[in-house]
Amino acid sequence: MIISINMLELWVRNLKGKKLVVTNGCFDIIHAGHVEYLEAAKALGDVLLIGLNSDSSVQRLKGPNRPFNRQEDRAVVLLGLKSVDAVCIFDESTATRFLTVARPAIWVKGGDYTLASINREELEAAGGAITILPMSPGKSTTSLVNRILQVGH
Repeated sequence: MIISINMLELWVRNLKGKKLVVTNGCFDIIHAGHVEYLEAAKALGDVLLIGLNSDSSVQRLKGPNRPFNRQEDRAVVLLGLKSVDAVCIFDESTATRFLTVARPAIWVKGGDYTLASINREELEAAGGAITILPMSPGKSTTSLVNRILQVGH
């Protein structure tokens, strides 16, 4: 289910005591590392909600040539994973508003983050516990894109 940021508060209220886990990101090219990460995140609670950066947000963060896949397509792929219950697309460069509305029990970030590297506003907006999951070695979008570019030459 794709939930608009405007409907997110109502959706969260309807969870009725289920433990909400959220994570957020661009999820531009889904790979095995993402699948492993999202399965580990889902195991921390009852419901996994993804905050997905919109196309314009990804462009601001990653540059004019990104995203490779449109936000609707990225959301559909994420929803096809058994670990993902819902996706909320947000337009801001940070997840602060998304986290403020979702108020998860647990906010999960990947191992390329540390508590020191997380925006303080995002940290406070999360409200619940923060869990940083290790990255799968050699499984990142950047390494995948670099390999694709090398093959193309």
